[in-house]
Amino acid sequence: MTWWKAGTPANVGQAWSASIDTGRVSSGRGHRYLMSGIPRLKLNNGVAIPQLGFGVFQVPPEQTEKTVTSALEAGYRSIDTHAGYRNEAGVGAAVARSGLPRGELFITTKLANGDQGYDQTLRAFDDSMGKLGLDFVDLYLIHWPRPDRDEYVATWKAFEKIHADGRVRAIGVSNFQPVHLRRLFDETDVVPAVNQIELHPQFIQAELREFHREHGIATEAWSPLAQGAVLGVPLLTGISQKYGKTPRSGGAPLASAARQRGDPQVSHPVPDAGEPRRPRLRTRRR
Repeated sequence: MTWWKAGTPANVGQAWSASIDTGRVSSGRGHRYLMSGIPRLKLNNGVAIPQLGFGVFQVPPEQTEKTVTSALEAGYRSIDTHAGYRNEAGVGAAVARSGLPRGELFITTKLANGDQGYDQTLRAFDDSMGKLGLDFVDLYLIHWPRPDRDEYVATWKAFEKIHADGRVRAIGVSNFQPVHLRRLFDETDVVPAVNQIELHPQFIQAELREFHREHGIATEAWSPLAQGAVLGVPLLTGISQKYGKTPRSGGAPLASAARQRGDPQVSHPVPDAGEPRRPRLRTRRR
């Protein structure tokens, strides 16, 4: 399974997940583990991101505070949201309620597609910050390049301003291809820290991941389990059963392989509809 650069905890219900491959892992033990046992990996600007995180895609706004609270209580410290999810306020409420030091947390949000453009981006960021109730976010992403609108370069320049103003610790993109990234290299100053892309065993994007490595961009995978579709793959379920995991734990071999190679991982499970499930965090010290 050398193609795999992602992982997620097993048994988290129906999941939307993400994992990150930065290509570099801090060698010092203090950099590798949080108080919760989750490694932190460095992005290209030196900002450290937790290897595992919790996302709120498809979490209803009225359930978000409770769901994120459960995630934080379980040990997650990285939370991923998006203006388009309409649940940033719930994330912010859970963070405030947690009482955790802000420095322990890593908060990611994303720009909605309709808010691209320099001035609109600045206004949209202010709106997200107001809903989150935070002084800064740790990672801000352009959700899609939207080349049909041809505004992603101007949008990125707004991201650079937000970053220069100290309101975000790292900036990145999502669903960008090399043609879009090269244009950012040519026309702007800051190389994206992250590109969040679709990545799972049925869609490995090897060339794009290699491009990221060549340019120091972290690969963040959304839906590395194909929204649960790969959990039933016989190879994965067979390996899980061999090592005493539940039949539904088809993601366990992927998580194990990623941990063994030291790949950064950010996993964003989404509970089934109804009462949010408490996430089960499974990490292992080496």
